[in-house]
Amino acid sequence: MKKFLFLFSFIFTIALVLAGCGGTDNDNNAGNDKNNAKQTGSLFDDIKEKGVLTVGTEGTYAPYTFHNEKDQLTGYDVEVIKEVAKRMDLKVEFMETQWDSMFAGLNSKRFDLIANQVGINEDRQANYDFSEPYTYSSAVLVVPKDNSDITTFADLKGRKAAQSLTSNYGAIAQENGAEIVGVEGLAQSIELIKQGRAEATVNDKLAVLDYIKSQGDESIKIAASSDDVSEMAFTFNKGNEDLVKAVNEQLAAMRDDGTLAKISQEWFGEDVSTK
Repeated sequence: MKKFLFLFSFIFTIALVLAGCGGTDNDNNAGNDKNNAKQTGSLFDDIKEKGVLTVGTEGTYAPYTFHNEKDQLTGYDVEVIKEVAKRMDLKVEFMETQWDSMFAGLNSKRFDLIANQVGINEDRQANYDFSEPYTYSSAVLVVPKDNSDITTFADLKGRKAAQSLTSNYGAIAQENGAEIVGVEGLAQSIELIKQGRAEATVNDKLAVLDYIKSQGDESIKIAASSDDVSEMAFTFNKGNEDLVKAVNEQLAAMRDDGTLAKISQEWFGEDVSTK
């Protein structure tokens, strides 16, 4: 009988201990849940609390995002997002990342958005949200300044066009009947035009405007622009609608007061922030 009472007392004590341990685990889990609840707040709320907007960019893609002669990060995209952040009373922390790793960095939340001339397309829209476009571009036809024979893409038929062999722009020239002269890039294309070894080139409007402005080259001109317009915008992970909205509000204000056009003119000599 004594053995039975002793055994019963021992089992009862163990049960109390286990019950106590179980209560402690539940309390810890509840605390973790509370901490998790804090961490699952709005990204925009977290940004405002820190006062810092973290931006992914290449830093090697002139004239959009690159280092100047003083090794300062600058460029069209850099200046636009800095102005947006300034109007939101935020500092900007740039995280320079290779293009191949850019979206992986956004996916892993290393930064809050991408500012790197990201084009809006259906595939990306399925996985990311975008701000309103702050850059518009299209394919353009470049010819010597004194040329009056080539005024449309159709006029390329039978003409020599200096093009990178694997580019979309080369395909446009070829579709319009041009004889392709292979080159490695825009600068070489323009050099062949100036030498008379090619009569035209098809390329990206922004790249051409940047070349003309940076080189001060008045020997060429844009003869025609494609109706197909590409739109570039800041890129966000889905589920951050309040942050996207806040950025869009500032972009709209910058467009209304002329600031966006001014930044555009400084970098391209033309307003590329509108269609």
